[in-house]
Amino acid sequence: MSSVSKRMTRLSPSMTFAMNQKSNELKAKGIDVVNMSLGEPDFDTPEHIKSAAVQAIGKGYTHYTPVPGALSLKEAISGKLKKENGLEYDPSEVVVSNGAKQSICNVIMALIDEGDEVIIPAPYWVSYPQMVLLAGGTPVHIDASIEQGFKITPDQLEKAITPKTRMIILCSPSNPTGAVYSQQELDALAQVVLRHEDLYVLSDEIYEHLNYIGAHASIAACEGMRERTVIVNGVSKAYAMTGWRIGFIAGPKWIVSACNLLQGQYTSGPCSVSQKAAEEAWNGSQACVEEMRQAFQRRRDLLVSKMREIPGLEVNVPEGAFYLFPKCSSFFGKTDGTRIINTSTDFAMFLLEVGHVATVGGDAFGAPDYFRLSYATSEEMILEATKRIANALKLLK
Repeated sequence: MSSVSKRMTRLSPSMTFAMNQKSNELKAKGIDVVNMSLGEPDFDTPEHIKSAAVQAIGKGYTHYTPVPGALSLKEAISGKLKKENGLEYDPSEVVVSNGAKQSICNVIMALIDEGDEVIIPAPYWVSYPQMVLLAGGTPVHIDASIEQGFKITPDQLEKAITPKTRMIILCSPSNPTGAVYSQQELDALAQVVLRHEDLYVLSDEIYEHLNYIGAHASIAACEGMRERTVIVNGVSKAYAMTGWRIGFIAGPKWIVSACNLLQGQYTSGPCSVSQKAAEEAWNGSQACVEEMRQAFQRRRDLLVSKMREIPGLEVNVPEGAFYLFPKCSSFFGKTDGTRIINTSTDFAMFLLEVGHVATVGGDAFGAPDYFRLSYATSEEMILEATKRIANALKLLK
């Protein structure tokens, strides 16, 4: 009998991509769908970054690079961390990977053994627990509700730590909630971490520049935390470079070396041309980043305003990223006469099939009372989507 490995049976499909696929299937049938399921900027990659890639091709920069990335790119990343974050990392403490997603998986695979526990605040990005399971670890969830701004407290963290806890994953600004931890909040969490030996933080900062409340804060900057933290970041969100697939880690050299060893055996270095584009992204003008940030903030304000007009939804104001995570549980048990809404996944499918708006149910994010919308789309599409959602929900009794 044919069968896959046991490790594959631990994994579930990504609901984000599943909803995007269902959206595309409806579009292929001629149905007009507003897709708010994927976290992908609708902007084009800035011209100066694309030009750097074209020049790299013209100069024949099309061969293998070192496994952890080209030195010039790692120097650009070190410079970015020093200038923007006040953090000193030698290029030898940086590994560049095929997107921040691989960076995260590298760290988890390098640090987590069978039976190790990894604390993941919920709501969480869909892939965190799946990666932990792939490594043989045990995801441990801490619930952070809308009432607490979708952020965990030091007391919650302390209570979740056991002798088996090896890692904590933090994402700020957050996917899926847009929550942003302040420096003071991170300092308080850091004090908990430092009370426990051999406990590390994976700090996912991919949405760093999509911050609507001020300067970005990293837990790596907290006293005593540089050697306990691995930063993950990349170019996908801030520079509209999702398809270029460049992410990086910066952290203690022994962890970075392990990730380099791992990456060398299953992907080697990332695309050479993409690396040159990323180098220009970090070294070149940052005006494009601020322009996109301001556009996302306008979209956030518009989406929050319109969603708050819909009865039955509880909506907060996200402080970063480009997601809204409303509470929709008041619709559970209701029906349009042909289907009953029992879960947030049912709710999202109803919005897709009846309202023709693609979202993602909160079940996928460890938060079954909510659903996620991405406002990485135009203001015109946001207005259309919210009108459709309002009209669809009026059908539920």
